Parts: sequence; structure tokens; C-alpha cells
Amino acid sequence: MRLPLYQVDAFTGDLFGGNPAAVCPLARWLPDATMQAIAAENNLSETAFFVRDRDGYRLRWFTPTVEVDLCGHATLASGFVVMSFIEPGREAVSFRTVKAGTLTVTRDENMLAMDFPGRPAAAAEAPAGLLEALGGTPRAVLRARDYLVVYDSAGEVAALKPDFAALAAVKDCWAAIATAPGDNGADFVSRFFAPAQGVPEDPATGSSHCTLTPYWAQRLGKKTLEARQLSRRGGALRCTQNGERITIAGRAVLYLEGEILV
Repeated sequence: MRLPLYQVDAFTGDLFGGNPAAVCPLARWLPDATMQAIAAENNLSETAFFVRDRDGYRLRWFTPTVEVDLCGHATLASGFVVMSFIEPGREAVSFRTVKAGTLTVTRDENMLAMDFPGRPAAAAEAPAGLLEALGGTPRAVLRARDYLVVYDSAGEVAALKPDFAALAAVKDCWAAIATAPGDNGADFVSRFFAPAQGVPEDPATGSSHCTLTPYWAQRLGKKTLEARQLSRRGGALRCTQNGERITIAGRAVLYLEGEILV
């Protein structure tokens, strides 16, 4: 069986930047084990699969090791594929998901904007081993699905050299977000680590900004914020707090278009 496959660099306007996502449009769902095997073979932080559903699509995401409940960059990449190749000229597309509800991707001038649920974090006690695995000297720890670890400067976040094996061993820690006030035009910066999910460091993460945006919007007193993810590839996101929803906007660039044999 031949299946179309696209690889898209998301949250960047430059090829080889942002976060690469594989996107696999399907006529019908494949067995879960097959989709997981394809994601493992692609060996990217996420592979997105979608099937047509009424006036939109149903969407699922897999890391190389697990299916996830929410993924931003692969949703942005899926919207890019639909509006660029499957239904060119379309201005918006809705994706129905199992755990995150309906996610809409809309053209917004030279960006694509996603409507996502907010995931505000509350103050929390760091679990044993978390701060030692991350390093640095954080000023605060909060938690939503992921732990949000706040530092004083962008330089501190950029300099972190986490012990991924130790971080993966921290109990009840799906992932950790390191963040600090931004510089050079960014309101805030972040990095995202999820070694227990097969993603040691994610290059540019949409879902983490569902937690980052409420925190920084309140702290800075701003509704719309420019965000930078300080991974090696880098990522640029524009985030807007809209009540309980978050608009996350960014660019996308096609790297690969082809077929896989399954």
C-alpha cells in the first residue's frame, strides 16, 4: 500500500528551522500499531495522521513511542498540507481530535493561526529529581499537564544541559517546560523536554504554549505575545490569550513530499 507523506518545518519561515513534522493523509484509519510503527520509522518528534470527516478532518498524533493528546506543530503542519495541497485555496480547516476537541487552523496573512485550549498552570512542588535533571537555578515551579519551570533570564534557559536519562526517570512528569523573560523582541522564551515520551528536546512546541501563554499573559499584562523557543533549530510563535482559548500562530515550510510503502 502506497501512502502520501509530507514533511513540514513548522513555526519557522526558513527551511531546516522550526520543528519538522511528518503528515500522512489517510483514506481511513490504519491499525494503531501500524501508525505507531510509521511514526517510529519517521523518527520525528511527531507524525500526524488525518482522515476526512464531514466538512473537516479527524486528526491523531504519534511520537516515535506513544500517541499524544495534543500537538501544536504537527497540527500547524497538517493545516498547511490541507490548505496547500489537498484543498488549495481553503482559508480554514477544522480537525476533530479525541482529547483536545476541535482544533481550527486559519490563514492569517503570512502565518497560520491555530485555536487551541488553554492549559493554565498552578504553583506546584517540584518532584524529586526534576530540578537536578534540568539544572540551573529556577525561581518558580508550576504545573498543568507538564511542569513549568521558570528562570530569571533567556541566557539561563539557553545554557541548560539537562540530564535526559535522569529527567525521563522523574516520576509523574510527562514533560518539562523551561521558560524565562525574553530578549531581542521576544516577550518570553522556552525549551521543552519530554525524554520519557521519546522526545528528549522538542525544537518548537505548540502544546507547551497552551501553558506558557496564560502564565506570561498574566505576568506581563499582555494579551498577544511573541515567543521564541531556544532549541538548536529555533522556533517563532505568536500567542494570543482569548479567555480559555489560545491562538498560536506561526509559519510553515515544505521540506519533503513523497510516498511511503506499508
